[in-house]
Amino acid sequence: MNGTFNRREWFLASIGVSITCFLLCSTHASGLESLSPSGPVKDDQLVRIATFDVDATPPIGSRMAYDPVTNWWDLTLKARGIVLMNAGQPIVLCAVDWIGIANEGHDEFRATLAKAAGTIPSRVAVHTVHQHDAPDCDFSAEKILKERGLDPASYNGDFAREVLHRLDRAIKESLSRAQPITEIGLGKAIVEKVASNRRILGPDGKVRATRYTSCKDPALRAEPEGTIDPELSMISFWNGERPLAVLTYYAVHPQSYYRTGIPNPDFPGVARFLRQLAIPAALHIHFNGAGGNLGAGKYNDGSPENRRILAERLADGMRRAWEQTRREPIKPDDVKWAVESVALPVASHLSETELEAQFAKPDPAFFLSGAASRLAFLRRCKSGHKIDVTCLSLGRARLLHLPGELFVEYQLAAKSMRPDRFVAMAAYGDYGPGYIGTKVAYAEGGYETSPTSSNVSPEVENVLIGAIKRLLEASQ
Repeated sequence: MNGTFNRREWFLASIGVSITCFLLCSTHASGLESLSPSGPVKDDQLVRIATFDVDATPPIGSRMAYDPVTNWWDLTLKARGIVLMNAGQPIVLCAVDWIGIANEGHDEFRATLAKAAGTIPSRVAVHTVHQHDAPDCDFSAEKILKERGLDPASYNGDFAREVLHRLDRAIKESLSRAQPITEIGLGKAIVEKVASNRRILGPDGKVRATRYTSCKDPALRAEPEGTIDPELSMISFWNGERPLAVLTYYAVHPQSYYRTGIPNPDFPGVARFLRQLAIPAALHIHFNGAGGNLGAGKYNDGSPENRRILAERLADGMRRAWEQTRREPIKPDDVKWAVESVALPVASHLSETELEAQFAKPDPAFFLSGAASRLAFLRRCKSGHKIDVTCLSLGRARLLHLPGELFVEYQLAAKSMRPDRFVAMAAYGDYGPGYIGTKVAYAEGGYETSPTSSNVSPEVENVLIGAIKRLLEASQ
């Protein structure tokens, strides 16, 4: 050999290059999308994920849950989520930076997102993060008020319908950009000095004080944290070494201070933003867990500076959950969706006659009382309406989706039912039930289980615990 190709060698080399190029092109055309730890995997063998992110900040002059919008903050409100595909009909998870989405409003959100994603409403979970300087959506309450010639005020649904239009467009556009998922990541971390129980019991076992989300009473702040779930759960989705989306779950009322007239995502939104800056490749989506009886009151006197402090503590928990994440392969067969449709028992104090009587009162606080929303919930229950409790299985992970301002005991019970699985919970789904306490909590008294706060009876515990148990036992 003289170091140069002769004609025959050149010809054979050319043939080899051509065959290689042909094989590569054929493989690409046949759907090679990503590499798993065991080698190339075709597109139809992979779960795919689409992410969407829209602005949900109401315009100046419109109404939020408590006050009109007078200005905007540095961070906006978001409606963010994911669509999972190639595992049966698409599955949609969405978190909205609003105080609540109730009754027919919740129905419409699920229906709109389902249609945009090409699925059915029962495979859609919509939750709010429950910030208080934010909108309240209830199309049923809006209808009731308009039928009586009353201003729907905070229940005016015009902006909510605009957000639905944005979500419809964003989801449809996201589907063409869907990415394959080769692995999911599961991580947990303890969040320090954020959540504390709001219900302070006396020697007689009754609630003697409520330590709200901000608390100026040093004696109440000195009380123990009480029953909480200090654990933040994180689920991430990966295409090879690229993170695509991060879902976090933590149970607490998310208020540092509010009634400013300025919509803002409060400290969970700031924490989410900090983590978005740290891991910019992945869309960060945060869900509030069963935080109905939890708040930051032990660690928060309402000073504006505490928003940053609480946000940094929550972000630190997110960071440590990220660092402790363990990844595992995921296939379409590892993704399952289960539904338990339940009829929630209505509180005995709810009366159509008494609620109707409130519409004649000129009291400005009438709208804050939520009479229209409670009447809507009562009528829906009487008509046989059921609420979906759902569970998304992702390999070892079980993600539960529940309604209302759920007490943390439900979340702790779910985790104890399946210690062999990675269990996380999102509450604040359909906001119609209001607070949902445990059976014993209704006998203890306190704000959360009072007639002005909870629309369900103590028997709700049996209904929801039963649904959670069936969902977790069915998903082996």
